[in-house]
Amino acid sequence: MSLRLHYFPGNASLVVHVLLEEIGVPYELVLVDRKTNAQKSAAYLALNPAGRIPVLQDGALVIFETAAIVMHLLDMRPSELIPAVGPRARFYQWLMYLTNTVQAEAHPFFYPDQHALDEAGAAQVKQKAEERWGEMFALLDAELAARGPWLLGDTFSALDPYLAMLVRWGRFMKSPPRDLPHVGALARRVAERPSWQRAMAQEGLAEPYFG
Repeated sequence: MSLRLHYFPGNASLVVHVLLEEIGVPYELVLVDRKTNAQKSAAYLALNPAGRIPVLQDGALVIFETAAIVMHLLDMRPSELIPAVGPRARFYQWLMYLTNTVQAEAHPFFYPDQHALDEAGAAQVKQKAEERWGEMFALLDAELAARGPWLLGDTFSALDPYLAMLVRWGRFMKSPPRDLPHVGALARRVAERPSWQRAMAQEGLAEPYFG
């Protein structure tokens, strides 16, 4: 089996990288240098026509979209990172929330000029995106307060490094999610895991991870 993760440090590929370390399968890292716009090169677009990171190559199979890659890895190597088949509804719920709601809101926050016609409009887009992001992380904090310490309760799962990655992205917010008591505590627990530390070291990312 030959797995190749096309990544950029700290990008959405980070959760895939951490999960590869968690499940313990051999893999190769392929840097997609966003500094030179490599994700828009002809070679990369042949793998992912959307021109976004990450891509996972599993032999002849090519997969893009972060959540889809996560599910493929969990299908390929069943483990405690996903519940048994019966009670997976909450896992699916939170995976979709993280990818379709929280992660999706990152784009207007980091690239507001792509969602507005002028500089003033871009500033408003960024402000509103940060407000919505704050509401989303507050919802997650309330969930963890009620059912934590992990998103599925007592059991660590693939959801938790996904959330920790998004907490890292939110370090640029005026009220960063690391300051929420339960979300921040979860992110710090994830950061203590050897899988996270190995992935961060390989990507050249140092502490403070969320600051």
